[in-house]
Amino acid sequence: MAKKSKTQRAKASAARQARKAQAAEREANAVEATVEEAAPEKKGLFKSKAKSADAKPAKKAEEKKAAKPKKQRFKFLREVKAELKRVTWPTRPEVLRWTGVVVAALVFFGVFVAVLDNLIITPLMVALSGIGA
Repeated sequence: MAKKSKTQRAKASAARQARKAQAAEREANAVEATVEEAAPEKKGLFKSKAKSADAKPAKKAEEKKAAKPKKQRFKFLREVKAELKRVTWPTRPEVLRWTGVVVAALVFFGVFVAVLDNLIITPLMVALSGIGA
């Protein structure tokens, strides 16, 4: 069996985490449903003054949270770090090989432009400038 790349491992890990989050969410929903079935106060059968008094501070706290978003100063840096972990970095031999390719291409095109300039364009320009004189 072939070894998985870093990208493949990262994708598999992200998929596992997503499945775990979905399972936890389903479990939380199931617990809420069970609590609603077990607590008749939630259905409105029993109303008390204590419940209405407790509801007001809870609403105020929720309003404060909604009105003032939490500062996330270093969120960007954490996301950059996480993204850099997913990058498939080249190995040293790959870097050396591609560096050689780039240097060879630079030398080739440098020589090509020098030949084009000195052997073709310059004599042509001298010939054309001599015609007008």
